Amino acid sequence: MIDVYKLSRGKFPILVSMPHNGSLIPESISNKMTESAKMSKDTDWFLDKLYNFCTEMELSIIEPIFSRYVIDLNRSEDDENLYPGADTTGLCPTSQFDKTPIYLPGNEPTAEDIEARVEQFWRPYHNALKAELVRLKERHGRVLLFEAHSIKSEVPRFFDGVLPDFNFGDNSGKSTSHNLHKRINDWQPEAYSKVFNQRFKGGYITREYGVPDDNMESLQLELSQATYMNEDELSYNDERAKQVQVELRALFNNLKEYVASKF
Repeated sequence: MIDVYKLSRGKFPILVSMPHNGSLIPESISNKMTESAKMSKDTDWFLDKLYNFCTEMELSIIEPIFSRYVIDLNRSEDDENLYPGADTTGLCPTSQFDKTPIYLPGNEPTAEDIEARVEQFWRPYHNALKAELVRLKERHGRVLLFEAHSIKSEVPRFFDGVLPDFNFGDNSGKSTSHNLHKRINDWQPEAYSKVFNQRFKGGYITREYGVPDDNMESLQLELSQATYMNEDELSYNDERAKQVQVELRALFNNLKEYVASKF
């Protein structure tokens, strides 16, 4: 057995999930990949560093070790397309965001490969995520799952033009309560653009685990990587990161206030 995720348990009933933060690829899989795919370019880079303040806030954090190229934890195990009609990548993607192939010819994962990856990588992450949500809910009576994501500011495959800075999604109001939906709708980060339930409405995890009637809510934030990275270099930009962290801290203080008001 190998570790496939990292979990830090907090005291406050908010769980931060970063399902695309991992970038490692097992050698048995990378040997079948193109050289560019081995770089795992489409990772949600440095989110663990960007959200490190969540530990101070006593929030739980879960993140994978391995790349979304190995398996995408934010897809259902039956690989349902959550954005019908839109171009998306699958459970075990075969192309990168720029549409270049991930695998060398004839080395794409078989049905048996995908099933094995579900068992080795996907299921342990989801089992741990569910268990932590249950633990927090049993202790506090309610829990909020925050799905932390990021993406390059320009990805023509998925959206036109330049992406707004903060892209919130709650499955069009289905994964949060009316009060939390309104709170996020009203919240505006200073000096950054923000949209709600537009191109990114929330992926599989947000939709699967957000059950407001059962005191379990989920919210996704797809953050433009231009807010904290040198995108072309895939490197962390300390100055940009510190600036956007001010707004992220304000957001989480807002979320903590909301959750505390439910006690």
